[in-house]
Amino acid sequence: MRAVTTSPSSPEPPPGGPAPSVDVVLPCLDEAAALPWVLRRIPPGWRALVVDNGSTDGSGRVARELGATVVREARRGFGAACHAGLTAATADIVCFCDCDASLDPSDLVPFADEVRSGAADLVLGRRRPKGRGAWPPHARAGNAALSLLLRRRTGLRLRDLGPLRAARREDLLALDLTDRRSGYPLEMVVRAADAGWRITEHDVPYTPRTGASKVTGTWRGTFQAVRDMSRVLQEPPAREEVTP
Repeated sequence: MRAVTTSPSSPEPPPGGPAPSVDVVLPCLDEAAALPWVLRRIPPGWRALVVDNGSTDGSGRVARELGATVVREARRGFGAACHAGLTAATADIVCFCDCDASLDPSDLVPFADEVRSGAADLVLGRRRPKGRGAWPPHARAGNAALSLLLRRRTGLRLRDLGPLRAARREDLLALDLTDRRSGYPLEMVVRAADAGWRITEHDVPYTPRTGASKVTGTWRGTFQAVRDMSRVLQEPPAREEVTP
């Protein structure tokens, strides 16, 4: 395992050990089968923060045995897991990646480099499906609709609102994100746009996930996610800008 090993009860690196150059937040709910593939692809010197959001399949134990830091978040919700990982992070740059083996965390290397160089404040991955069933039609339709609504709300011409992304930790915390459900990724983009952040988007391979999706695997899950995100788009811009 290439991730920096730390105590599961603390986000700090081991005494005398190197600080991680990048923290990768991996929200996790019953992803024991996918974790070995995902964690093997964490870049050297980076730290995997697996946020166990109430798994019953031993995901936390598997992640710990593979050298990841395990953060526990009892409150259910994708946003709750992501934010718990963000608050546990200590590296200057924080990345986010799904924990279901549909996205390769090694693809985040140029994202982090772009943020580190100052060329962008938030870098997003545009998912490009590889393989049958990687992106169900209903999930793709919901994403397209939200991208259009985002463009109307912020002027951003993004083609995806995918989970693969990178930004500076302190800047993300300053956005004061409040959604703890499926609207969290969109809220991050909306608030960043309102603050005048430079946001870029790059293509990344998107493969069929391991196991069943908790959100976009069904029409109901997709509808709930779109509803959460639509609520975010209805919020007025913050009065004060948060500039990186």
